[in-house]
Amino acid sequence: MTLIAIQVRAPPMELVAAKSTLKSLLEGVDPVTGYPIPKGLVLHHAMVIRALLCAVAVMEAEEARSRRRARLPRNTGRPWGPNDDAQLLGAFRSGLPLLQIAADHQRSLASVESRLERLGALAPEQRVTRNRYVTPPRGTATLR
Repeated sequence: MTLIAIQVRAPPMELVAAKSTLKSLLEGVDPVTGYPIPKGLVLHHAMVIRALLCAVAVMEAEEARSRRRARLPRNTGRPWGPNDDAQLLGAFRSGLPLLQIAADHQRSLASVESRLERLGALAPEQRVTRNRYVTPPRGTATLR
């Protein structure tokens, strides 16, 4: 007789449910039954409690990152292509406001200014956002 192993995958747990489960364990409560977890179990060891606290902190950091990311323009972090550059330069040269250009390209104002500067269409002193990636001029001493 041949046995065939069938692996059934459970759907992934939602982060909210996982965090709620971990917090319940941290409080010493069984997340399924709602009853207190007996004191002699491993869940009451300091190392396990610290690990649970660490897991909750990671989940909360991920939630915060996701909330920040959701507020960013859709094309944030995506590379600029040749067509994007041509459209960007055309819009800039036609006199469209930079905020409008940024909205049209679904990019941040800083991204649009940076790209225009890189393409030689915008001088650094014309920027209204700060350049976070400034490199010191040649011949300037830097601290190491």
